[in-house]
Amino acid sequence: MKVTWEQFHVRTAHPFRISRGVKTGDDLVWVRLEHEGIEGWGEADPSTYYGETADTVEAALRRLAPRIEEIEDPFALESIERDLAGLLGHNGSARCAVSSALHDWVGKRVGLPLWRLWGLDPAEAPLSSFTIGIDDPDVMAQKTRAAEAWPILKIKLGSEDDEARLAAVRAAAPGKILRVDANAAWTPREAVEGIAMCAEYGVEFVEQPLPPSENDELAFVRSRAALPIVVDESSIVARDIPALDGVVDGINIKLAKCGGPREAIRMVHAARACGLSVMLGCMLETSLGIAPAAHLAPLVDYADLDGAALLRSDPFTGPCVEAGRIALTDRPGLGVERVGAGASL
Repeated sequence: MKVTWEQFHVRTAHPFRISRGVKTGDDLVWVRLEHEGIEGWGEADPSTYYGETADTVEAALRRLAPRIEEIEDPFALESIERDLAGLLGHNGSARCAVSSALHDWVGKRVGLPLWRLWGLDPAEAPLSSFTIGIDDPDVMAQKTRAAEAWPILKIKLGSEDDEARLAAVRAAAPGKILRVDANAAWTPREAVEGIAMCAEYGVEFVEQPLPPSENDELAFVRSRAALPIVVDESSIVARDIPALDGVVDGINIKLAKCGGPREAIRMVHAARACGLSVMLGCMLETSLGIAPAAHLAPLVDYADLDGAALLRSDPFTGPCVEAGRIALTDRPGLGVERVGAGASL
């Protein structure tokens, strides 16, 4: 199996700020695996928060390339990915790109979309939220009105004037479902107070109120919380989930941090065994990066797959989120194509 990759840059439609920084774009990596005249595609969406950059992804791919080139049976997904994880235990987005490309290849080889291979029903996919990043309250209200077509909004908090920001969004969207993500910015006391404030504005749940290492403090906050708590940074892979049983109410799975769709499926089942709700999230990804999660969406309770919608332009087309609705097709594999002519980005 031949592996090639290409680094490319995407820009956000607007500066995107969360509690720990602001982004105006991102460097991503497009991975292609070719075998028997079929190409499988995947995308790496690295985050410096997890110790990755596009350059570390490329270094990881160079390390993985000899093992990938030895692959004779791409259908042996479990053993292949076990070998790749052994070679490269971290670098979740690099492994996600390879895993996604392998699954894309298999789907194309048998002529079926991934959701059908996994026995899922697209009609069971939840609606996706659209994210409003931290900004001046009047700007957040303006962005809220611009997202009128989206029935669910996720509001980034975790900085000064949280209540003013949330109040501005609620006033601009009085009837919408709101969710709040603090991105690990609050202390335990701030979390209890912040969650109580969110409840007053009709928020559905709060995501990652505390830093990811503070499970004992999470249990303290949850015992006093007026709303359910879902964690993201505290839940990277399946083995993290048992420790969250009784500590939180749900987890957020991101393929770019866990290593791809196979690990994501394991996380879904581990969470269900612990009685936790499950959300699928994303990074600032193109439609290629969003596609594997979109195919998995019928397995989960909540979705936040708006990454491509936050970009100025999307170089790929495929499964998409239209006004919150996750639209899957019958195209084989991931169902993703390049926008425009030519193979390069």
